Amino acid sequence: MTERPAQRTPNRQLAALIAEAGFSNAGLARRVDQLGLEHGLDLRYDKTSVTRWLRGQQPRGATPALIAEVFTRRLGRRLTAQDLGLDACAPVYAGLEYAGSPQEAVDIVSGLWRKDSGSHAELRKIAFTPAGLVVPSRDWLIGQADEKVARERPAAGPVPRIPAQAPTRGGRPAEPPAPAAPSKARVPRQGAQTERLPGQRVTPGDIAALRSVADLFRSLDEGYGGGHARQALVRYLEHEVEPMLRGTYGEQTGRRLFAAAADLTRLLGWTSYDIAAHGLAQRYFVQALRLAQAAGDRAYGAYVLVTMGRQAVHLGHGREAVQLARVAQQGVGTRVPPAVQSLLHACEARGHAVLGETRACAASLVRAERALEGARPGDEVPPWARFFDEAQLADEFAHCHRDLQQYRPAAQQAERSLQLRPAAYTRSRLLCKLVLATARLGLADLDQACHLAAEAAAQAAEMRSVRAVEYVRDFERRLEPYRETAPARAYREKAAALT
Repeated sequence: MTERPAQRTPNRQLAALIAEAGFSNAGLARRVDQLGLEHGLDLRYDKTSVTRWLRGQQPRGATPALIAEVFTRRLGRRLTAQDLGLDACAPVYAGLEYAGSPQEAVDIVSGLWRKDSGSHAELRKIAFTPAGLVVPSRDWLIGQADEKVARERPAAGPVPRIPAQAPTRGGRPAEPPAPAAPSKARVPRQGAQTERLPGQRVTPGDIAALRSVADLFRSLDEGYGGGHARQALVRYLEHEVEPMLRGTYGEQTGRRLFAAAADLTRLLGWTSYDIAAHGLAQRYFVQALRLAQAAGDRAYGAYVLVTMGRQAVHLGHGREAVQLARVAQQGVGTRVPPAVQSLLHACEARGHAVLGETRACAASLVRAERALEGARPGDEVPPWARFFDEAQLADEFAHCHRDLQQYRPAAQQAERSLQLRPAAYTRSRLLCKLVLATARLGLADLDQACHLAAEAAAQAAEMRSVRAVEYVRDFERRLEPYRETAPARAYREKAAALT
């Protein structure tokens, strides 16, 4: 006897939200298709598709998350696939949520750490989405500080009374019942750190250790590229930092813990950006921003926004970079050290340069220069901002002039940055050298341009940095019109030997 197909239940949650948003079925389908295009998906839904969803059919793949994001943008509040009566699906937008509470932020970011440390290769292939920058930056700007982040150990219950003698069977002591098998969720995976138990109290020493680990991974990233120790950093966050965040701590220790977690998460995003895992990096930056809010550190939140802006610049999204820099400036005002103010204005300048807005770029660079000139010896500068000095500002100038095709000042500023920058900043010097090579090429100094680029290409070959390789490839594209010249041929021979 043939079974009838199970009758679907009409999706009343979706119907109610369609009515609230004022969508027609065709209008909803069109918006889902448009959002899909941002992620490289050719979906081609229509009003009939929406009718099927309303009758209870579950869309497949990434579509439920896309539908949820369409309603989130329209209604101005975060909605998930489950809120729409749809099944959870591929994490297209997972990690872009700006959590409503510190512990919700812990849940989101720890979920990313666990997926990233496993075999979820698709997580590293998720595309960057400019639209995903809007809600987190807005919520950070207008959001109120978290009143409480402390987690105290729950009061212990009454201790059960142990009888003096166990009951007997047939005059013999009864065997104790076999212990229950541990649940699958509690069994640690091979190699997992198990020293720290859930609920264990976090100490100042723990916070100091997190800061030291961040410094270590920062130096590895700068010296050898983001791909060198990124997975080790992921595992450290999963096995060491998450148990601390789920442990017990007072208010002051909790704020410092969230600050350290924000720094490590931003660094993980930075290493992901360096290996061109741009969608994943974007998600780590968003969560670092939320952790910084839990820490009560507005200045560091502004730094995270600037980091997001630098990624947007690299991907050619100049307008978004300008907006992020301005949100950061508005969020901290003048209550930050001059070096931080300079950093924020420099980020805005980079966005204007990508857009070809010469006058706006020059105005932002002037503000950045004046702010840094206002720094005085002995000023208290956050550790994360100490890298932004005259060498870094000259580097920002050089990049801006290069993007605006102002090659003479670009060369001057790049040379100045290289003169001032310590040798320990290996990748930064490499990228600046390629900016200088590009500027020399723009000035028709082929010999010097190719010599500098060959040196940088040799250094890039020793690093695990996609970004460094992309800078080399950018120079090679610019060199193409000169491919038949002797310097270009010599460069290609050296580059071929490296590969």
